[in-house]
Amino acid sequence: MSSPDTEISRQSYDIIQKYANALFRDATLDYYGIKAARIKELISIELPVIEVRKKSTDIVFLLEDGRYLHLEFQSTYSIDDLLRFVVYDTLLYKRDGRQIDTVVVYSSDVENADVSLDIGAVKFSPQVVMFADYDGSAIITELEDKLASGQELTDHDMLNLVFLPLMKTDVPKEELAGKSVAIAQSIPDKEKRNICIASIFAFASKYLEDEMLIKLKEVIKMSDLATMLITDTITETEVKIAKRALKKGLSIEDIADLTGLDADMIQNLKDEPE
Repeated sequence: MSSPDTEISRQSYDIIQKYANALFRDATLDYYGIKAARIKELISIELPVIEVRKKSTDIVFLLEDGRYLHLEFQSTYSIDDLLRFVVYDTLLYKRDGRQIDTVVVYSSDVENADVSLDIGAVKFSPQVVMFADYDGSAIITELEDKLASGQELTDHDMLNLVFLPLMKTDVPKEELAGKSVAIAQSIPDKEKRNICIASIFAFASKYLEDEMLIKLKEVIKMSDLATMLITDTITETEVKIAKRALKKGLSIEDIADLTGLDADMIQNLKDEPE
């Protein structure tokens, strides 16, 4: 999956943890073909890795049976990625001694993927979710009809909303992410609304480029705790874009228009020593 330079702050991670726990702990992942025990909690994982990567893994849950559920989100298929997952799972097992169920979630960009890996002594066969098999347009209609008629969204509906940008439609991912947020904003229940919006944004940070994340921010008009998540993450993203733009020689005014940062902040970034 595309990995923007955005790093989620400790405070923002805590918010993701709260909302992701609330959604994924109660939802039945069997709906997506993910066979695992019930989720207990989202865990923070920091491990030494062979490759220098901003994000060593995507998401790891602790399951109620004591195993880990490791989710990787991909928009491309390659053997190198499978080898990286094997290395990560091995390091995680070495550290914690827990067995690991790995699931590779492919966006609709990937229609066929052979995810079994056999290098002799080591055999790796993760579960696979192919979102190319999901009709995103039909799911949009179903969700909008439910909300328009006053029906309450189920856990499956909420997962569909979070994963909608990865499904097969004729709409680009960044537009689908905005559409997901727009649908979520119409959820009457405040807690469910925040759960969906925070989760949508957290997942979007894994497959959208920095500039697209900033555009997604403009779609999100909300309050409550999820705002903290979005503000923290986007501010870090905007600062990084501003620094790159300064190196390319863009004016402070142009960078302010591009990022939404104020001119004084950009000037301070310009005056920072290398």
